Amino acid sequence: MKIIPYVRKAQFYETDQMGVIHHAHYIHWFEEARVDFLAQIGFPYERVESLGITFAVLGLSCEYKSPVRFGDTVHILVGLPSCGHSKMTIDYRVTDMSTGELRTTGETRHYFFRKEDARPVSLKKAIPELYDLFRSLSGV
Repeated sequence: MKIIPYVRKAQFYETDQMGVIHHAHYIHWFEEARVDFLAQIGFPYERVESLGITFAVLGLSCEYKSPVRFGDTVHILVGLPSCGHSKMTIDYRVTDMSTGELRTTGETRHYFFRKEDARPVSLKKAIPELYDLFRSLSGV
């Protein structure tokens, strides 16, 4: 399955006093790209939640390589380096759409839980179809 990078145009309100995108906005961009990724693989976030499961962020990292400025358009490529029964890791590569220059890399780590009581759950048992799909897309 080929995943198409998420396209994001940097907005003026996202800039800081130096005229570059403020670091906090990249986390929002990662979330937007993650939601787009789920839709592309045929399991939109709403579908996962309708099945009573969601996933929370356990941790994240972000490394800035070069600044994104107002008006720049970037591609955010999402990857799934690992997925286990109850946790997964998603990585992100933000590149400039016109030059291909790497701007930012990042990672989020998630755990699966039931919406009704926030108890951790095995995705393999709760939604085997999604678990198998994640495993087929992951490096594990």
